[in-house]
Amino acid sequence: MTMGIQQLMRQIEQVRDAFHAAVHVDRDAAAAEALLGETCVLVNAPIGTGGGDPAAIRRYLAEDVLPALPDDLEFERVSRTVDQRRVVDEVRVRFTHDRELPWLLPGVPATGERAEVLAIGVVSFRHRSTAGRTESRISAHRTLWDHAGLCVQLGVDPAVALAAARA
Repeated sequence: MTMGIQQLMRQIEQVRDAFHAAVHVDRDAAAAEALLGETCVLVNAPIGTGGGDPAAIRRYLAEDVLPALPDDLEFERVSRTVDQRRVVDEVRVRFTHDRELPWLLPGVPATGERAEVLAIGVVSFRHRSTAGRTESRISAHRTLWDHAGLCVQLGVDPAVALAAARA
């Protein structure tokens, strides 16, 4: 592997981590959006929240995510795999369900229960070279978690939670 490829891989890790920090630490939608490409897609499976264009992602972050992050939300990386076009993380996520979470469990009222779930995040990138410098932007951010297991921990029927998400 060349030094150039290694630097590119470090660069996309930094962009992915900066996006995560902008959303989950700084709660700064504008900083997060600045890291997204013009045609970015952000999707949380299995419920399908997110957005497929800049306006939808802006609304999603500002209305569904940032005001509804649990105070004790914590992330622990289990593993990371990186190549020239994507970063894949397996993360243990812990929080208390102390409020409705429209980004994670839309339509499900707070249960007050503590939860821990594994999530897989796949963040893809597009690169553009200008004047000998490569700029990388997020082109897709997909997250998948054990929805049924999360619902069971919170005492919520998974079928009811999925129906509420689709309503």
